[in-house]
Amino acid sequence: MYIPEHFAMKDEDAIVKIIQSYPLGVLVTQTESGLDANHIPFELDRERSVLAAHVARANPVWEQCQQGAEVLVIFRGSESYISPNWYPTKHETHRLVPTWNYEVVHVHGRLTVQDHDKFVRGVVARLTRVHEAGEPRPWKMGDSAPAFIDGMLKAIVGIEVAITRIEAKAKLSQNRELRDRQSAAEMLHKRGQADMANAMQAFEKTIARGDKQ
Repeated sequence: MYIPEHFAMKDEDAIVKIIQSYPLGVLVTQTESGLDANHIPFELDRERSVLAAHVARANPVWEQCQQGAEVLVIFRGSESYISPNWYPTKHETHRLVPTWNYEVVHVHGRLTVQDHDKFVRGVVARLTRVHEAGEPRPWKMGDSAPAFIDGMLKAIVGIEVAITRIEAKAKLSQNRELRDRQSAAEMLHKRGQADMANAMQAFEKTIARGDKQ
């Protein structure tokens, strides 16, 4: 991934936040017929430095990849079109053009298939616990008959990606003046695009504290 220095994300906590906030990753694999991509919700185990997930048993990806195969998982955070009209300096110089702001994390690693009940049951339980947390009455596997859950678990296969390298990029108008960045963030808020606006404003706070992205 092309990452100019001023767009490079180096803060590990910020990178982890994107993965956890936008857990639907794109698993990119190399198969005999070429590149393949699957969209899968992942769980990050930060302590072990692995990503865990499950796929349908009918999905050929778990059989197409050899154990230890190199893979790429892409997590896309907030994103938005940015009009040059939102920058005060545009109206003074008329030398700015449209662009797109975004956050993205590329996780490189080696894939291992985990086709056993304990792993799959654990992944499903943890993913469910995280994503049901905001519900008034969170669903849990115990809400269904054991035989039904056993049947559903047999229809999926666990996968794990041992992380070898992470690249992360946050293109948040860092190459523009402060007043331009602030104006663009305000316009995004007005348009209901709070995720990108908040990301840009969070970046301003890191500058104020003297932190590094």
